[in-house]
Amino acid sequence: MQDAHHSPSPDFSGLWIPLVTPFRDHAVDHAALAALAEKLAATGIAGFVVCGSTGEAAALDEDEQMAVLATVAAAAPSLPRIMGLSGYHLGKTLAWVRKLSGCGLAGLLVPAPSYIRPSQAGLEEWFGAIADASAVPLLVYDIPYRTGVAIERETLLALAAHPRIRGIKDCGGDMAKTRALIADGRLQVLAGEDAQLFATVAEGGAGAIAASAHLQTERFVKVLRLLEEGRLAEARAEWQPLLPLIEAMFSDANPGPLKAALAARGLMQDELRPPMTRVPPERRQRLLDTLQGLSRP
Repeated sequence: MQDAHHSPSPDFSGLWIPLVTPFRDHAVDHAALAALAEKLAATGIAGFVVCGSTGEAAALDEDEQMAVLATVAAAAPSLPRIMGLSGYHLGKTLAWVRKLSGCGLAGLLVPAPSYIRPSQAGLEEWFGAIADASAVPLLVYDIPYRTGVAIERETLLALAAHPRIRGIKDCGGDMAKTRALIADGRLQVLAGEDAQLFATVAEGGAGAIAASAHLQTERFVKVLRLLEEGRLAEARAEWQPLLPLIEAMFSDANPGPLKAALAARGLMQDELRPPMTRVPPERRQRLLDTLQGLSRP
């Protein structure tokens, strides 16, 4: 199975869940994580993104990240895993990439280095160096509001020539750029903003990495399947009821609302690591009321 993940044509299409990291008494709650991964694995998703921003990876040390990855792999061995990566020190990042090379990953999700705001030439060097060092394919994570720098269309098209750069998690907020990448066809385009899932896939994108799909997962999967089959009206009918859910999940800093919702379902503690915070009580109640109206799984 592992060899398939290292094949020259990885497939990142479909719905990927960027997993939250449950905590209990300040430590990673591995039992809750395993149960959540197992539950989600049965819903028809494509795979998991482990240690992304939804997983509060910035608050996990390397040992904790490796342990989280191991727990997810053991709980859902048949599903591929993409590991989130972040940092701004190239040497340390490359050492981490090499360490992850033996972990049976399907890919790495790599953003621009935050805080630094390099030029486009600097971005090309950054992604190129990481792709050169990696044993697995890369998904470029274009998320300017977190990193402070947008990856321009020409830069992305230049990166697409690298044999190990195979896709993009698109949070760039520029539909013209999204369309150009879809038309070019070399990178699989995954919607990274949950609310853009329908539009991106209807335009020819490959899928989505969607945090709110921890909830109503089968319905998200169904939307993508209907879009793939060109059944637009049916897809729209399934999609529209999900919009209040998506809005609710991003009504506060992610993953605060998501953890509140998962805790209300008894799946984990409502606990985050600083500087992330729980949703305040009055907003939490509004959030849970919204979800109550969406109780169909």
